[in-house]
Amino acid sequence: MATSGPSPRPRRVARAFGAALVALLLASCTANGQPQPTMAAGASPGISASASVPLETSQTSTKSPVYWLGRARNGVYLYREFRDAPGSDNAVAKALRLMMSTKPLDPNLFSPWQSPKKLAASISGRNVITVDVSSDAFNSSVDEQTAQLAVQELVYTATAAAASAGVIDSGQPVQVMLLVDSRTDQLAFNRVQLGQLMQRDPAMVAPIWIIDPQAGTSSPHSQLTADGRTTSPGAAVYWQISRADVKTDKAPAIVSGHTTSVPSGQGQGQFRLAVSLPPGKYVLRVFPSDPGTGDAAALAWDSKDFTVTQ
Repeated sequence: MATSGPSPRPRRVARAFGAALVALLLASCTANGQPQPTMAAGASPGISASASVPLETSQTSTKSPVYWLGRARNGVYLYREFRDAPGSDNAVAKALRLMMSTKPLDPNLFSPWQSPKKLAASISGRNVITVDVSSDAFNSSVDEQTAQLAVQELVYTATAAAASAGVIDSGQPVQVMLLVDSRTDQLAFNRVQLGQLMQRDPAMVAPIWIIDPQAGTSSPHSQLTADGRTTSPGAAVYWQISRADVKTDKAPAIVSGHTTSVPSGQGQGQFRLAVSLPPGKYVLRVFPSDPGTGDAAALAWDSKDFTVTQ
Protein backbone atom coordinates (compact mmCIF):
# COMPACT_ATOMS: atom_id res chain seq x y z
CA MET A 1 0.00 0.00 0.00
CA ALA A 2 2.88 2.36 0.67
CA THR A 3 6.00 3.32 -1.18
CA SER A 4 9.25 4.53 0.25
CA GLY A 5 10.75 7.91 -0.39
CA PRO A 6 13.65 8.66 -2.72
CA SER A 7 17.06 7.15 -2.08
CA PRO A 8 19.46 9.21 0.06
CA ARG A 9 21.57 11.73 -1.85
CA PRO A 10 25.36 11.97 -1.61
CA ARG A 11 26.41 13.47 1.74
CA ARG A 12 27.80 16.74 0.36
CA VAL A 13 24.69 17.48 -1.73
CA ALA A 14 22.38 16.49 1.13
CA ARG A 15 24.15 18.81 3.58
CA ALA A 16 24.01 21.73 1.19
CA PHE A 17 20.36 21.09 0.39
CA GLY A 18 19.51 20.63 4.07
CA ALA A 19 21.18 23.86 5.14
CA ALA A 20 19.41 25.83 2.41
CA LEU A 21 16.02 24.35 3.21
CA VAL A 22 16.33 24.88 6.95
CA ALA A 23 17.26 28.49 6.30
CA LEU A 24 14.24 28.89 4.02
CA LEU A 25 11.81 27.42 6.53
CA LEU A 26 13.11 28.82 9.78
CA ALA A 27 14.35 32.30 8.82
CA SER A 28 12.33 35.19 10.14
CA CYS A 29 12.14 36.85 6.73
CA THR A 30 10.17 35.42 3.80
CA ALA A 31 11.23 34.74 0.25
CA ASN A 32 9.30 35.45 -2.94
CA GLY A 33 9.10 31.84 -4.03
CA GLN A 34 7.17 29.07 -2.28
CA PRO A 35 8.52 25.51 -1.92
CA GLN A 36 6.49 22.97 -3.81
CA PRO A 37 5.32 19.78 -2.08
CA THR A 38 6.40 16.37 -3.30
CA MET A 39 4.42 13.17 -2.81
CA ALA A 40 3.80 12.82 0.90
CA ALA A 41 5.65 10.18 2.84
CA GLY A 42 3.31 7.24 3.04
CA ALA A 43 1.47 8.22 -0.13
CA SER A 44 0.14 5.56 -2.42
CA PRO A 45 1.12 5.63 -6.12
CA GLY A 46 -1.35 7.75 -8.05
CA ILE A 47 -2.22 10.00 -5.09
CA SER A 48 -1.68 13.60 -6.13
CA ALA A 49 0.54 15.74 -3.94
CA SER A 50 -2.30 18.24 -3.80
CA ALA A 51 -4.82 15.64 -2.61
CA SER A 52 -5.79 16.17 0.99
CA VAL A 53 -8.22 15.35 3.76
CA PRO A 54 -10.29 18.20 5.23
CA LEU A 55 -8.73 19.78 8.28
CA GLU A 56 -10.28 19.93 11.71
CA THR A 57 -12.23 23.08 12.52
CA SER A 58 -11.09 25.71 14.99
CA GLN A 59 -12.40 25.07 18.51
CA THR A 60 -12.30 26.70 21.92
CA SER A 61 -11.67 23.40 23.72
CA THR A 62 -8.28 22.84 25.33
CA LYS A 63 -8.22 19.27 24.08
CA SER A 64 -5.72 18.33 21.36
CA PRO A 65 -6.51 16.16 18.32
CA VAL A 66 -4.11 13.22 18.19
CA TYR A 67 -3.95 10.55 15.49
CA TRP A 68 -3.02 6.92 16.13
CA LEU A 69 -2.61 3.75 14.10
CA GLY A 70 -5.32 1.11 14.25
CA ARG A 71 -5.90 -2.23 12.53
CA ALA A 72 -9.13 -2.60 10.60
CA ARG A 73 -10.05 -5.51 8.35
CA ASN A 74 -6.96 -6.28 6.28
CA GLY A 75 -5.00 -3.07 6.86
CA VAL A 76 -3.81 -0.39 9.26
CA TYR A 77 -5.28 3.12 9.16
CA LEU A 78 -5.21 6.40 11.05
CA TYR A 79 -7.78 7.17 13.75
CA ARG A 80 -8.21 10.29 15.89
CA GLU A 81 -8.81 11.00 19.57
CA PHE A 82 -9.14 14.28 21.46
CA ARG A 83 -6.90 14.45 24.52
CA ASP A 84 -6.31 16.83 27.42
CA ALA A 85 -3.17 18.81 26.65
CA PRO A 86 -1.61 20.52 29.67
CA GLY A 87 1.65 22.45 29.46
CA SER A 88 3.03 25.63 27.97
CA ASP A 89 4.06 24.35 24.52
CA ASN A 90 2.30 25.63 21.41
CA ALA A 91 -0.70 23.67 20.13
CA VAL A 92 1.26 21.62 17.57
CA ALA A 93 4.05 20.67 19.97
CA LYS A 94 1.50 19.68 22.65
CA ALA A 95 -0.35 17.35 20.30
CA LEU A 96 2.84 15.78 18.97
CA ARG A 97 4.21 15.22 22.46
CA LEU A 98 1.00 13.45 23.39
CA MET A 99 1.30 11.31 20.26
CA MET A 100 4.90 10.35 21.07
CA SER A 101 4.74 10.08 24.86
CA THR A 102 1.32 8.71 25.84
CA LYS A 103 -0.90 5.75 25.04
CA PRO A 104 -4.23 6.00 23.21
CA LEU A 105 -7.42 5.86 25.24
CA ASP A 106 -8.56 3.08 22.93
CA PRO A 107 -6.51 -0.09 23.56
CA ASN A 108 -7.06 -1.10 19.92
CA LEU A 109 -4.91 1.83 18.76
CA PHE A 110 -1.13 2.24 18.93
CA SER A 111 1.83 4.35 17.85
CA PRO A 112 5.45 3.41 17.06
CA TRP A 113 6.77 6.83 18.15
CA GLN A 114 8.90 7.12 21.29
CA SER A 115 9.11 10.01 23.75
CA PRO A 116 11.80 12.39 22.43
CA LYS A 117 14.31 14.41 24.42
CA LYS A 118 13.71 17.38 22.15
CA LEU A 119 10.63 18.44 20.22
CA ALA A 120 9.83 21.81 18.67
CA ALA A 121 7.24 23.03 16.20
CA SER A 122 6.83 26.32 14.35
CA ILE A 123 4.56 27.67 11.62
CA SER A 124 5.54 29.95 8.77
CA GLY A 125 3.23 32.47 7.14
CA ARG A 126 2.94 30.16 4.14
CA ASN A 127 1.06 27.40 6.00
CA VAL A 128 4.22 25.35 6.48
CA ILE A 129 4.53 23.54 9.80
CA THR A 130 8.13 22.71 10.68
CA VAL A 131 8.64 19.95 13.25
CA ASP A 132 12.12 19.34 14.67
CA VAL A 133 12.47 16.20 16.77
CA SER A 134 15.45 14.38 18.25
CA SER A 135 16.44 11.04 16.76
CA ASP A 136 15.38 9.06 19.84
CA ALA A 137 11.75 9.52 18.74
CA PHE A 138 12.43 6.81 16.15
CA ASN A 139 13.69 4.16 18.58
CA SER A 140 11.26 1.50 17.33
CA SER A 141 11.88 -1.32 14.89
CA VAL A 142 9.04 -1.26 12.35
CA ASP A 143 8.45 -2.41 8.79
CA GLU A 144 8.26 0.03 5.90
CA GLN A 145 4.47 0.25 5.80
CA THR A 146 4.28 1.08 9.50
CA ALA A 147 7.05 3.66 9.11
CA GLN A 148 5.12 5.33 6.28
CA LEU A 149 1.96 5.35 8.38
CA ALA A 150 3.83 6.77 11.38
CA VAL A 151 5.15 9.69 9.33
CA GLN A 152 1.61 10.39 8.13
CA GLU A 153 0.42 10.07 11.74
CA LEU A 154 2.71 13.01 12.55
CA VAL A 155 1.50 14.97 9.49
CA TYR A 156 -2.15 14.45 10.42
CA THR A 157 -1.61 15.31 14.09
CA ALA A 158 0.44 18.44 13.39
CA THR A 159 -2.03 19.81 10.84
CA ALA A 160 -5.04 18.89 13.01
CA ALA A 161 -3.58 20.66 16.04
CA ALA A 162 -2.74 23.78 14.04
CA ALA A 163 -6.21 23.90 12.47
CA SER A 164 -8.00 23.30 15.79
CA ALA A 165 -5.99 26.10 17.40
CA GLY A 166 -6.80 28.44 14.51
CA VAL A 167 -3.14 29.27 13.86
CA ILE A 168 -3.15 28.38 10.15
CA ASP A 169 -5.30 29.23 7.17
CA SER A 170 -7.35 26.04 6.91
CA GLY A 171 -8.70 27.18 3.55
CA GLN A 172 -5.27 26.77 1.98
CA PRO A 173 -3.02 23.70 1.58
CA VAL A 174 -1.02 22.94 4.72
CA GLN A 175 2.39 21.29 4.47
CA VAL A 176 4.71 19.75 7.02
CA MET A 177 8.50 19.59 7.06
CA LEU A 178 9.95 17.02 9.47
CA LEU A 179 13.50 17.62 10.67
CA VAL A 180 15.56 15.23 12.77
CA ASP A 181 18.04 17.05 15.01
CA SER A 182 17.56 20.08 12.71
CA ARG A 183 18.61 18.07 9.64
CA THR A 184 16.56 17.23 6.56
CA ASP A 185 18.66 14.36 5.16
CA GLN A 186 17.44 11.70 7.60
CA LEU A 187 15.51 8.43 7.45
CA ALA A 188 12.47 8.13 9.68
CA PHE A 189 12.60 4.77 11.47
CA ASN A 190 15.55 3.96 9.16
CA ARG A 191 13.06 3.53 6.31
CA VAL A 192 11.36 6.74 5.13
CA GLN A 193 13.48 9.41 3.46
CA LEU A 194 12.71 12.87 4.83
CA GLY A 195 13.60 16.29 3.43
CA GLN A 196 10.44 17.11 1.46
CA LEU A 197 7.28 19.00 2.29
CA MET A 198 4.47 16.58 3.10
CA GLN A 199 0.68 16.76 3.03
CA ARG A 200 -2.08 14.52 4.32
CA ASP A 201 -2.43 11.34 2.30
CA PRO A 202 -6.17 10.49 2.06
CA ALA A 203 -5.36 6.80 1.57
CA MET A 204 -4.09 6.55 5.15
CA VAL A 205 -7.15 7.64 7.11
CA ALA A 206 -9.79 5.13 8.23
CA PRO A 207 -12.98 5.20 6.12
CA ILE A 208 -15.14 5.20 9.28
CA TRP A 209 -14.47 6.08 12.89
CA ILE A 210 -16.41 6.89 16.04
CA ILE A 211 -15.76 10.41 17.34
CA ASP A 212 -17.94 10.23 20.45
CA PRO A 213 -18.04 8.36 22.76
CA GLN A 214 -14.31 8.05 23.15
CA ALA A 215 -12.99 4.81 24.60
CA GLY A 216 -13.62 4.39 28.32
CA THR A 217 -15.99 7.33 28.72
CA SER A 218 -19.42 7.39 30.36
CA SER A 219 -22.80 8.31 28.92
CA PRO A 220 -25.29 9.53 31.54
CA HIS A 221 -29.05 9.21 31.98
CA SER A 222 -29.27 5.73 30.41
CA GLN A 223 -28.78 7.30 27.01
CA LEU A 224 -26.06 6.93 24.37
CA THR A 225 -25.66 9.60 21.72
CA ALA A 226 -22.88 8.68 19.31
CA ASP A 227 -21.26 10.69 16.54
CA GLY A 228 -18.83 9.63 13.84
CA ARG A 229 -17.32 10.48 10.48
CA THR A 230 -16.94 8.68 7.19
CA THR A 231 -15.25 9.21 3.85
CA SER A 232 -18.44 8.15 2.03
CA PRO A 233 -21.00 10.94 2.50
CA GLY A 234 -24.55 9.81 1.91
CA ALA A 235 -23.68 6.15 2.46
CA ALA A 236 -25.30 3.81 4.98
CA VAL A 237 -23.51 3.25 8.27
CA TYR A 238 -24.42 0.09 10.16
CA TRP A 239 -23.96 -0.15 13.92
CA GLN A 240 -24.24 -2.65 16.74
CA ILE A 241 -24.12 -2.35 20.52
CA SER A 242 -23.04 -5.40 22.54
CA ARG A 243 -22.27 -6.09 26.18
CA ALA A 244 -18.63 -5.24 26.92
CA ASP A 245 -17.90 -8.57 28.59
CA VAL A 246 -18.01 -10.32 25.18
CA LYS A 247 -14.68 -9.39 23.57
CA THR A 248 -15.09 -10.30 19.90
CA ASP A 249 -16.22 -8.61 16.71
CA LYS A 250 -18.86 -11.35 16.43
CA ALA A 251 -20.40 -10.72 19.85
CA PRO A 252 -24.21 -10.89 19.76
CA ALA A 253 -25.75 -7.43 19.49
CA ILE A 254 -28.37 -6.37 22.00
CA VAL A 255 -29.43 -3.56 19.68
CA SER A 256 -28.44 -2.65 16.12
CA GLY A 257 -29.47 -0.51 13.21
CA HIS A 258 -28.24 1.71 10.44
CA THR A 259 -28.21 5.37 9.56
CA THR A 260 -27.10 7.52 6.64
CA SER A 261 -24.07 9.77 6.80
CA VAL A 262 -24.80 13.43 6.10
CA PRO A 263 -22.41 15.19 3.68
CA SER A 264 -20.21 17.65 5.56
CA GLY A 265 -18.08 18.96 2.71
CA GLN A 266 -14.96 17.89 0.78
CA GLY A 267 -15.87 14.22 0.48
CA GLN A 268 -16.67 13.80 4.17
CA GLY A 269 -19.77 12.60 5.94
CA GLN A 270 -21.02 12.62 9.51
CA PHE A 271 -23.40 10.26 11.26
CA ARG A 272 -25.25 10.25 14.56
CA LEU A 273 -27.31 7.74 16.50
CA ALA A 274 -29.13 7.83 19.83
CA VAL A 275 -30.10 4.76 21.87
CA SER A 276 -31.63 4.25 25.34
CA LEU A 277 -29.77 1.59 27.33
CA PRO A 278 -29.91 0.29 30.90
CA PRO A 279 -26.85 1.10 33.04
CA GLY A 280 -23.88 -1.10 32.21
CA LYS A 281 -20.74 -1.49 30.11
CA TYR A 282 -21.06 -1.79 26.34
CA VAL A 283 -19.20 -1.82 23.03
CA LEU A 284 -20.34 0.21 20.02
CA ARG A 285 -19.19 -1.07 16.61
CA VAL A 286 -19.65 0.58 13.21
CA PHE A 287 -19.57 -1.03 9.76
CA PRO A 288 -19.69 0.23 6.15
CA SER A 289 -22.07 -2.57 5.13
CA ASP A 290 -24.62 -4.88 6.74
CA PRO A 291 -22.67 -7.16 9.12
CA GLY A 292 -25.35 -9.81 8.74
CA THR A 293 -24.46 -10.51 5.11
CA GLY A 294 -21.22 -12.45 5.69
CA ASP A 295 -17.95 -12.84 7.61
CA ALA A 296 -16.18 -10.01 5.76
CA ALA A 297 -18.89 -7.50 6.62
CA ALA A 298 -18.88 -8.65 10.25
CA LEU A 299 -15.46 -7.07 10.85
CA ALA A 300 -15.99 -3.66 12.40
CA TRP A 301 -14.08 -0.65 11.11
CA ASP A 302 -14.15 0.93 14.55
CA SER A 303 -15.35 0.09 18.04
CA LYS A 304 -15.50 1.88 21.38
CA ASP A 305 -16.04 0.63 24.93
CA PHE A 306 -18.27 2.91 27.01
CA THR A 307 -20.34 2.90 30.19
CA VAL A 308 -23.96 3.97 30.56
CA THR A 309 -24.94 5.42 33.93
CA GLN A 310 -28.33 6.34 35.39
